Amino acid sequence: MQVSSVLLCQGCASWQGFLLTASLLTCWHLSTTSQVTIELVPPQVVEGEDVLFLVHKLPENLSVLVWFKGLTVAKHAIALYATDIREIVKGLMYSDRKTLYRNGSLLIHNVTQKDTGYYTLQTLNRNGTIVSKSFFLHVNAFLWNCGRLAASAQPSIESLPPIVPDGKDVILQVRNLPENLLGFGWFKGMTQIRSHLIGRYIIDENPGFSFGPAYSGKEKLYTDGSLLIENVTEKDAGLYTLGILSTDMKSEEAHVEIQVESLVFQCCNSLTTAKFMVEPVPQYASEGESILLLVHYLPEEVISFSWYYSTYTVPTFKIVDHHVIWNITTWSDAYRERGMVYASGSLLLLDVTEEDARMYTLETLNIDNKVERAHVQFYVDKPVTEPFIRITDTTVKANRSVTFSCVSPDTRISIRWFFNNHNLQLTDRIKLSPSKCGLRIDNVRSEDAGEYRCVVINRAGKGVGSQPVRWP
Repeated sequence: MQVSSVLLCQGCASWQGFLLTASLLTCWHLSTTSQVTIELVPPQVVEGEDVLFLVHKLPENLSVLVWFKGLTVAKHAIALYATDIREIVKGLMYSDRKTLYRNGSLLIHNVTQKDTGYYTLQTLNRNGTIVSKSFFLHVNAFLWNCGRLAASAQPSIESLPPIVPDGKDVILQVRNLPENLLGFGWFKGMTQIRSHLIGRYIIDENPGFSFGPAYSGKEKLYTDGSLLIENVTEKDAGLYTLGILSTDMKSEEAHVEIQVESLVFQCCNSLTTAKFMVEPVPQYASEGESILLLVHYLPEEVISFSWYYSTYTVPTFKIVDHHVIWNITTWSDAYRERGMVYASGSLLLLDVTEEDARMYTLETLNIDNKVERAHVQFYVDKPVTEPFIRITDTTVKANRSVTFSCVSPDTRISIRWFFNNHNLQLTDRIKLSPSKCGLRIDNVRSEDAGEYRCVVINRAGKGVGSQPVRWP
């Protein structure tokens, strides 16, 4: 049924008229505080399944709602529901696989890769207020299933090396990207704003990589989330932020600091290191051990300094204050029995746990009221346990595929795969999941037969391998 004939006979505006009105009203009335939410059921969908965009908390006094595939323009409209006539009207993007319900929910049957993309629900109430809510649908060819690892591991970043000599390269190594990764972006600094963007990677875009205003030409992004910076200088020192977006539109972020050790020439041809920095000793520890946050080149004429267990220097995160001149130390309750502070600024933490592994900040104040800060991060892990391999065979349209899942209860680990006791070589047919817990071989061949094994390694470099499995 054509929308114009339905709406006009009811004394309402036409489909095109409604969309034009909506686009004009958006400039003045678009709400950014709407309580409308969309839930994807199931949260992750595979080709051939049905998926429901379940809508919650539609606006009161609803007049019209419209679903769009992509942009909110007439040619991208899927369907419209007008409450006055209680009629659902089909748009140009409608198909027999789509069903719009009067509660605003949209069902898509038998999804395909072509259904991947943004879907937008736009509503208009009787006060003329338009609300838009978008959701990204990612249709998977298959789903990785790596046990607890995929559900519980949080993304983390390591600077390799932790302190970079001037002129050398550094790689910011990312671990535990989500398996349902949509994309990620690297930013210079603590905030994810456009002017600080170095580069981003979106899986479904071609090309997937693009660069932003903070890109200098020295940076290289990798699909595993890592960032390489070549020939670093003092200008490259500081905090970096990785923003991560999953296909369920869940966003996460992780931070890391690059510390650059620069040498400057002074009189008499001597060399001195001038950069104020903190080094964790050791950088990797097991639970129950101690870690020294060793300060190098404390600023001159410091009268006091404070340690914080965050990048934010606010009282909530304070560990200890130390007044150098008066030799007065004030601890927070949580650290009074498990910390020692030294006049050099260094901090010793006793009996560390996994919860202690985070970014720390040392803030100093000198006699001229100049404030300087240095950041440091260390890692604490429990011993890794032996993983096991789960195998899933599938055949679609006579093409056989096999998926190996390295299942481990441990988090914050890296995974390596071996085939016939050699490092596994990746090809266009042989691919790893984002966290490397999953190995998939498409269009299997006779040369793929053999012995497979995975090894899980914690950040201290201690690893445990699975029992080898022979396939087929």
